[in-house]
Amino acid sequence: MEDKTFTFCLSKDIHIPLQVKIGHLEGTKPPISFTRALENPELRHVGSNTSPISDLIVTVQLFADCKPLTSPVRTTQKNSKSGRRWNEWLQLPITYAQLPLSSQLAITVWDIAGSRKMIPFGGTTVKLFDDKDFTLKRGRHNLNVFLDRESDGMNDSSTLASVTDEKDSLEMRIKRHDYSESSKLSWYDNLAFRKLEILQTRNERATGEHSIIVELPKFDFPVLFSDYHYISTDSLEGIKKNQVEEYPVVAVYDPDASRENVEETKHRKLLRSHRNMLDKELKPNPRARDELNTILNYPPAQELSSEDKNMIWKFRYYLTRDKRALTKFVKSISWEDSREAKQAIELLSKWIEIDVDDALELLGPTFKNSTVRSYAVDRLRKADDEELQLYLLQLVQALKFDYDKTTAGKKSSLARFLEGRAAKSEILGSYFYWYVSVEAEDGPARKLYGSILHDFVITLSTMPNGPTRVGMLRRQTHFINTFNNLTRQIRFSKESRPKKIDNLRKFLSDPKHGLLTFDPLPLPLDATIKVVGVIPEESSVFKSSLLPLRINFKTENGGIYPIVFKHGDDLRQDQLVIQIVNLMDKLLRKENLDLKLTPYRILATGHIDGVMQFVPSVSLAAVLNDYHGILPFLKENNPDPRAALGVKADAMDTFIKSCAGYCVITYLLGVGDRHLDNLLLCPDGHFFHADFGYILGRDPKPFAPLMKLPIQIVEGMGGEQSDNFQKFRNYCFTAYMTLRKSANLILNLFALMVDANIPDIKIEPEKAVLKVKEKFCLEMSEEEAIVHFQTLINDSVSAFFPMVIDRLHNFAQYWRA
Repeated sequence: MEDKTFTFCLSKDIHIPLQVKIGHLEGTKPPISFTRALENPELRHVGSNTSPISDLIVTVQLFADCKPLTSPVRTTQKNSKSGRRWNEWLQLPITYAQLPLSSQLAITVWDIAGSRKMIPFGGTTVKLFDDKDFTLKRGRHNLNVFLDRESDGMNDSSTLASVTDEKDSLEMRIKRHDYSESSKLSWYDNLAFRKLEILQTRNERATGEHSIIVELPKFDFPVLFSDYHYISTDSLEGIKKNQVEEYPVVAVYDPDASRENVEETKHRKLLRSHRNMLDKELKPNPRARDELNTILNYPPAQELSSEDKNMIWKFRYYLTRDKRALTKFVKSISWEDSREAKQAIELLSKWIEIDVDDALELLGPTFKNSTVRSYAVDRLRKADDEELQLYLLQLVQALKFDYDKTTAGKKSSLARFLEGRAAKSEILGSYFYWYVSVEAEDGPARKLYGSILHDFVITLSTMPNGPTRVGMLRRQTHFINTFNNLTRQIRFSKESRPKKIDNLRKFLSDPKHGLLTFDPLPLPLDATIKVVGVIPEESSVFKSSLLPLRINFKTENGGIYPIVFKHGDDLRQDQLVIQIVNLMDKLLRKENLDLKLTPYRILATGHIDGVMQFVPSVSLAAVLNDYHGILPFLKENNPDPRAALGVKADAMDTFIKSCAGYCVITYLLGVGDRHLDNLLLCPDGHFFHADFGYILGRDPKPFAPLMKLPIQIVEGMGGEQSDNFQKFRNYCFTAYMTLRKSANLILNLFALMVDANIPDIKIEPEKAVLKVKEKFCLEMSEEEAIVHFQTLINDSVSAFFPMVIDRLHNFAQYWRA
């Protein structure tokens, strides 16, 4: 059998400069008539008009997509004795690997037209890649020349060389003959060569017909055009890092990705129409059950393929008993098809009750159908106020996904639900009021939130205790505005810090401001706490650049509640992180794992104003500076001579658990900018993080580890070989595996925040969920995930550069002080 193996190479693999050989010019241009020369005397200075053989030069320039890619390169000037023959190789400053598919050579022959003046004798343009098979042209080419015109490299070039005449077909025969690509027939070859000589002689005698012979390098194999491999950004997420480094991958936007695939749509309609009556009793076989299980275990951020959607549709009646399947079923529906959408809506009522995390997913930006969103709201109605409070921040953000120009003026089911529940609960209503107020102040949807806020106050005023509740919210607003204005005044005054503190205490002590004592007021920061006045002598101003205020408030039951008021910083990102920390704490406690976390409260009261709970603590930088280690600090505050390390068992247990909890949580959230000044330690052993200006993997410091676990913390436990460190690792593993079970809930909460004005989310909103999903390693088994987390701990403890960065940070803080 004949071997038809075809061998070729790719253009992107040829890293040598592009070359072209200029051979000779064929054709004779007759001299101009005497009458024309009298009319235009300048023509007598053109060499080709005065002599059949004149001095010419040739320039070659590379174009692609109507743009020049190189500067022109030129041949030497040939005199009349050479007979217009150059036989000169020109090298262009570009490699074959860099050539676009639309590359073409613009070749111009120039004639002398006087002293230091050149005019085009003629030009021609030739494409480097064949239009049919995209192979690189090679070998000898006879290109027709357009007289008195400079070649152009435009896509619709007016000087494009043609290859359609009899002469060109004979030359192609000779070219194939030279490459041994055709069988050799002596009698036919002799006739072809003879015929070509006759045509060439006839052409030279004809008036105005010219051609130029050029030659391109002859490679051993055909060269097929190939560029870098382009993939979509969605596909890029599934590629391993080492694969990305090995192959040059460029992520580009595909404008056709969002367009309808007509063939696929027709196939889907035929497939689903045929099974309308048969699917009710259809049950999957073991293989199909495995495929369905794989699809149902997809995380929320993963798109379904056409095959996945058809599989879900095929067994939709069977899947109504599986609560995990509803979100996948909704994703598989083509809502533009009214018949299909009607069937889907009818099936919603037959589905088993879904979990809250699935209901949150249905309220995300990808689900537009109002019936589906109302179904999700109905599930939320069964959540109590405490659970609803955990997700309230995201549910307020989900309100903007209900807004549609076609439903303008109509209130969504989610808006009605939140307004109703917030009106019935004082605590829920306080948080709802402030979350909506901030969105009404800043962002493109502020008109929508302003309308919702107005409707909420109207709804609240109709309740039995409505006027009192409305008055309380007004008092809260006045309370916040008073301290925000005071914070601005203190910050921007040009006095020294001691003088600022003195002015602050004088303001608080002045009876005319009414802050020493007032009627009980629920704090916007924590509506369960009612304050009745301030303690001026215990209030102060922090040293940091924004000069936030710390105000100590007296509570209704006689306690003290310290609050930090801050101006000039958007606290919505910190608010989000603390909310997720609080949620994760609840999830861990639900599994009987109390890691002694300290999710202090934060509330953004404006886009550059906010308040936060102050937790008495010391930074690790200060602990190490004053005690030269964490263990001496714990010993002094919790002494127990009978204990192995001299620290009370409860305090050491609190320290170990809280370190484990925050190591896992800050890793999952990608918290950056971790240094010893924002790692805090309480006297009773509680360890926690503060200042969440960088999340989702962003970090201003180089060589930042994925997990921040300073060696000083490990030494505070007794060292890497101690039993305490082993307990720490076990707590980390247990916490990580526990939170992985609730990954869908956490991912859905982040999905609802993609349009929120959160600094580190709005940089790449489409990747925010994927960055969190990556940390959960959902593609790994439990054993693989534990090994992965063990590696993270080992790398963090042994990381050298973070230690250097911490030392440099301490020096910077010292000199700043």
